[in-house]
Amino acid sequence: MECVVRQMATGDRAIWARMRAALWPEETVEAHTTSVDDALRSEEVWGFVAETGDGSPIAFAEVSVRKYANGCETAPVPFLEGIWVDDAWRRRGVGARLLRHVEPFLSARGFTELGSDALLDNLVSHASHRGWGFAETERVVYFRKPLAREG
Repeated sequence: MECVVRQMATGDRAIWARMRAALWPEETVEAHTTSVDDALRSEEVWGFVAETGDGSPIAFAEVSVRKYANGCETAPVPFLEGIWVDDAWRRRGVGARLLRHVEPFLSARGFTELGSDALLDNLVSHASHRGWGFAETERVVYFRKPLAREG
């Protein structure tokens, strides 16, 4: 399977927002477009796209620099915020191809590890991460308590 991976730029904002909406459908494409615009202005957020030979986008990965990430030994640390592969291209090595591009990109910037996460019940993502060379470090359950408003 032949695909090309490259860093996304301003001309990719609509594609990036559309793929983000496929991965995170709880947000609108418009909200994702705003997030992409913020990412494009940032020096600590990057998007990468995998394209077929004819330039059709089939997958993306988004990485940001976090001040801290559970299970990581360094800080700040790049974090795989999301990775998405079009249904027709899954289980064909596209996700691995994206990461083979992302890893040297991050290493060239002085980073020595890449963090990521997955929901506890997303077993497909767990298996994918293991296949990409990630090691599980810990499991966390997050809690939330709303605060009463003053006044």
